[in-house]
Amino acid sequence: MRLRYLLFGIVLFFNLQVFCTDFYWGQTGHRTTGEIATAHLTKRTKRAINKLLNGQSLAFVSTFGDEIKSDRSFRKYSAWHYVNFPFDKKYGEEKPSERGDLVQGIEHCIKILEDKSASKEDKIFYLKMLVHFMGDLHQPLHVGKGEDKGGNDIQVRWFNKGSNLHRVWDSEMIDSYGMSYTELANNRAVLSKEQINSIEQGSIVDWIHESRTLAKKVYSSASIGEKLSYRYSFDHLTTVRSQLQKGGIRLAKILNDIFG
Repeated sequence: MRLRYLLFGIVLFFNLQVFCTDFYWGQTGHRTTGEIATAHLTKRTKRAINKLLNGQSLAFVSTFGDEIKSDRSFRKYSAWHYVNFPFDKKYGEEKPSERGDLVQGIEHCIKILEDKSASKEDKIFYLKMLVHFMGDLHQPLHVGKGEDKGGNDIQVRWFNKGSNLHRVWDSEMIDSYGMSYTELANNRAVLSKEQINSIEQGSIVDWIHESRTLAKKVYSSASIGEKLSYRYSFDHLTTVRSQLQKGGIRLAKILNDIFG
C-alpha cells in the first residue's frame, strides 16, 4: 500500500511539473503583475474586489489559473493561457481555435464580471482567471508559435542547467534576479500620467499584437542548445520587468472599467 501511494506521488509530482512549470509567468511574475495592478485601482474598485475575494489580494489569486491545472475537471481552460497564429497574419484573420485561446478567455472573464445576473461564485472564479490571463498575455511566448509550444521545445541551457526558451522567460530570469514579487513591484519604473495613459490605450487584441512583436525578438535572441546566463539576463530582464508592469497597469484599467 505504501509503495502504491509513493508511486502515485511520483506521478503526480511530474504531472504538476508538466502542467505548472512551462506554460506561464512563474509565480513571482504573476504576483508582481497583481501587486502592480493593485496600486492602480480606484478606491471603489478595491472595495468591490475585496468583497469578492474576501480580503485576498490580486497577487495572492494571480497563480490560481495554473494551480487548477492539476485538476482534470478544469482542463477545458488550458487553451485559454496562450494564443497562436501565423507570424505573417494578425489575430482574427484565421478562424480562432474552437478550444478557445487567450483572447477569448480574457473576453469571457470580462463578460462574466460585467454580467449583473452572474453568480458571485462565477464572478470570483473568473476574476481570479482574469488576473492570471492578463499576466499570461504579457509573457511574449504566450503569443508564440504553436509548432514549438511557445518556445517550450526550444532547448537551451540556463547557466549550467538544461532548460527551454519559454521557461527562461517565464521564471528563470526573474528567479535568478533574486527579488520577491513585492520588491519587483515596489521597484517598478516610475512613469508619468501620460506614459500610464499610453500603456492603457488599445484593445486586448492590440496588446496581443504588441506581445507578438516581442515574441519575434525573443525567438531570435537565442539558438537551440545555447548557454544563456548573465549577459542574456542583462540584455532582456528590463523587457521582462516592463511587461510585468504593463500587465499590471492594463489589468487595473480593465478592473476599473468593470467595477469603477
